[in-house]
Amino acid sequence: MKVLVAAPLHERAIEVLKNAGFEVIYEEYPDEEKLVELVGDVDAIIVRSKPRVTRKVIEAAPKLKVIGRAGVGLDNIDLEAAKERGIKVVNSPGASSRSVAELAVALMFAVARKIAFADRKMREGIWAKKQCMGMELEGKTLGIVGFGRIGYSIAKIARALGMNVLLYDPYPNEERAREVGGKFVPLEELLKESDVVTLHVPLVEQTYHLINEERLRLMKPTAILINAARGAVVDTSALVKALQGGWIAGAGLDVFEEEPLPKDHPLTKLDNVVLTPHIGASTVEAQMRAGVQVAEQIVEILKG
Repeated sequence: MKVLVAAPLHERAIEVLKNAGFEVIYEEYPDEEKLVELVGDVDAIIVRSKPRVTRKVIEAAPKLKVIGRAGVGLDNIDLEAAKERGIKVVNSPGASSRSVAELAVALMFAVARKIAFADRKMREGIWAKKQCMGMELEGKTLGIVGFGRIGYSIAKIARALGMNVLLYDPYPNEERAREVGGKFVPLEELLKESDVVTLHVPLVEQTYHLINEERLRLMKPTAILINAARGAVVDTSALVKALQGGWIAGAGLDVFEEEPLPKDHPLTKLDNVVLTPHIGASTVEAQMRAGVQVAEQIVEILKG
């Protein structure tokens, strides 16, 4: 059996596939045309957030039995086309939870203490101490929008930091909330009461521009917004207005509606925002777990 690995994968994941007796073909991020050429005789495909496994690709793969996504989302896979063919689609949703949670907390500190701004000024030879008055997180209220694996992990860290935790999720798990001392509240209340709001929801129809101009205006002028979920959960134009107009104090963003973020984007001109290039899952540990978990699932499926 053949497995096409179409994105970088941890060497331990490759070992899992080879030890199971599979032939592994590697092509890093092929475009659709190249993918169509490669999938004619493969039994499984492994991707990351790219490349896209489109209907055209699936139709060109008569032997395809399983598509693996080494990571959380399935945005780049045509699930309907896979379902029509009876092709299983698997991913590794828990593999990067801790890594994303730690990045979100790092962004909180970076924005609250103006670390990126201070670093830039130091490199410019400017001693900007007076401009770097920050905010402590202890005793502040953290609002977590989306209380899944990542939200739960962040809540535990926040409690250790001495923060109060408010939660919003359309499917509240009260038992899990009690474990971290969190309290479920309506979204509008969370936005009004929180000093830091962090987003951890999938991008679906209901969450597209969940944080819009109306909801940004509900937040405190001293509040910080963190987004390490999906870019389109936040209305970028409204966020730029909020940051420029002082509706909120700052933001930490790892994801964007347009990726890569254009060099001349308005966000890049603001001193009260910290930007990172979608690196939430970019740790050695998360990459290893994501690859191995998907590889093991593919072995299980292909071996029956």
